[in-house]
Amino acid sequence: MTGGAGFIGSHLVDQLVRDGDEVCVVDDLSRGSAANLAESLDTGRISLHRVDACSSELVALAREHRPEVVYHLAAQIDVRASVADPLADARSNVLGVVNVAEAARASGARKVVYATSGGSIYGHATTIPTDESAPVQPFSPYAASKFAGEIYFDTYRRLHALECTHLAMANVYGPRQLSLGEAGVVSVFAGAMLDGSPTSIYGDGRNTRDYVHVHDVIAAFIAASGARGSGKRYNVSTGVPTSDRELHSIVAEATGAPDEPAFLPARQGDVRDSVLDWSRIGRELGWKPQIDLVTGIGTVVEHLLSQSGIPVPGPRRHRSEDVSREGSGGPVTLFVEGDRARQPREPHP
Repeated sequence: MTGGAGFIGSHLVDQLVRDGDEVCVVDDLSRGSAANLAESLDTGRISLHRVDACSSELVALAREHRPEVVYHLAAQIDVRASVADPLADARSNVLGVVNVAEAARASGARKVVYATSGGSIYGHATTIPTDESAPVQPFSPYAASKFAGEIYFDTYRRLHALECTHLAMANVYGPRQLSLGEAGVVSVFAGAMLDGSPTSIYGDGRNTRDYVHVHDVIAAFIAASGARGSGKRYNVSTGVPTSDRELHSIVAEATGAPDEPAFLPARQGDVRDSVLDWSRIGRELGWKPQIDLVTGIGTVVEHLLSQSGIPVPGPRRHRSEDVSREGSGGPVTLFVEGDRARQPREPHP
């Protein structure tokens, strides 16, 4: 697994180890950390190699370990960095894919499961929630490079019979996500609020995103590693839109911080709405999201507090209850805050 010491990768390693698998983890540790793998390392069922996914060492490691499935998660993930230095982005995200494909082919791997970007490759989609039939229209070198990865793996499937499945993830959040820089906004908000630092929203706060918990994402990776779905892209999402302003309020309530963001000018190129339809993966691989946003944000806050040594407080919500309703791919969990219910947008017919 490339990127196995990072946010998503380390959770996937932990689950594979719990399932009884042995895992060869490749990570250059530029963003990942061996500390994320402490529990799995103690089992003796994983090996951690500090290797760049673009390095020739990767092919040698693959030949040595002969994996059945290769999970490719290593990537340059900063959209703004891709605009500033598209060559560096392409080296990591395009040449890295070619090297991983060669390593998988040379080792006799059965399948590659590739982490593409559902939040960027569809660009300014005209249909919300957006399904996999929507045109790919990248608005950044990062989005272009992630889609290029899909093309390369599909080429290896046709040329070398190397199976591949692409997971187009929405905005993934959860424990271990960095709360600095270009990290996910949930961790950015939660980290700042727990530190008593100011928070900011770009634009008018009405941009919407689709937040899917890392534990649900891991279940999708494992579902995609089987025999089904080769040569296909699957959206991994909840289908539930949450505006930037709504998200800030939810995190503020979870942390007990003031719900008082500063509003900054909108950033050029920001997509107004990014919400994905997960119907296809539900039908074909039997996956569906399980964790609602309020519960998921609670896991982020608890993790950050445990890292800081501060005791985890009890629930702050006055009243909450689960309700369910058919969304863009199956039943989704919603929530009621006090006397105010937040409903997802109905999918377009």
